[in-house]
Amino acid sequence: MQIELLKVFCDIVETQSFSRAAARNYISQSAVSQQVRSLEVRYGRRLIERGKGSIAPTPAGEILLRGAREILERFQQVDDELQNFGQSTAGNLRVATVYSVGLHELPPFLTQFLRTHPQSRIQLEYDRSARIYDAVASGAIDLGIVAYPTRRAGIEIMPFRRDRLVLIAAPENPLARGKEIEVAQLKGARFVAFERDVPTRRAVDRILGAHDAEVEIVMEFDNIETIKRAVEINAGVSIVPLLTVRAEVRARTLRALPFAGDGHFRELGLLVRRGRTRPPILDRFIELLQRRSRGPASEGATPKRPLARRTAKSSEG
Repeated sequence: MQIELLKVFCDIVETQSFSRAAARNYISQSAVSQQVRSLEVRYGRRLIERGKGSIAPTPAGEILLRGAREILERFQQVDDELQNFGQSTAGNLRVATVYSVGLHELPPFLTQFLRTHPQSRIQLEYDRSARIYDAVASGAIDLGIVAYPTRRAGIEIMPFRRDRLVLIAAPENPLARGKEIEVAQLKGARFVAFERDVPTRRAVDRILGAHDAEVEIVMEFDNIETIKRAVEINAGVSIVPLLTVRAEVRARTLRALPFAGDGHFRELGLLVRRGRTRPPILDRFIELLQRRSRGPASEGATPKRPLARRTAKSSEG
């Protein structure tokens, strides 16, 4: 049996999707279905049950899943040791992050790392926070980057950076006047929000609640790019990290107002699997992320597009 067959099976269960498992392994969806059928023929029993909007392993599939994960983890350890023999940073690095971080914050880090480590390859995926935690815990990815990190069993959290949160509004919106704004001024405002399961949404709700600033939620989206487009047409205002709206502010399609006082920030964290021996490529990348993030959180050059292979998903975490 090929090791890739076990990986495809694990990816189907982890992503809850045949199409996402296909994209992750750079094969067609029909090829994924064929591989599952070949496993079921081999063991003479059904391994995966498909329901309405859900995919779950059968009891037999659970046995295969546990064994496959152990095999893949051990294979990855051996592969990492051989790829990085002699402390070389050659090899693959699998990184998953929420959309806004991957698009607006990681590109300068990726550009510098790939320039100084040309034998390295970085596979960057965008996903929701909950799935990133699961992927780190299972060993499907090497490094996760999320907003407002929370403790999870088997996962080590390291600090990354603090993003300054700002109010964004269309230039013609009355709240766009002035150089800064008080949170209390947002009371009653039409507000474009992240969906409720997004950590940044929960943090923004806490900020508004602490200042008795109840807003009117007019739209909810799962990604920051759609939020910006809605605010540009003056559907409402929103609160987002400053780094994610630099281009729109320069183009004058949005205004970004800092909050009075010390302001508010979005905390970002790095996730790695606890207890796993980290390959040199991962340690070097983490060192770069933490070293370059010690300056002011709201400062930095305009990011360039990353020189990395990406699997895009239009969701935020």
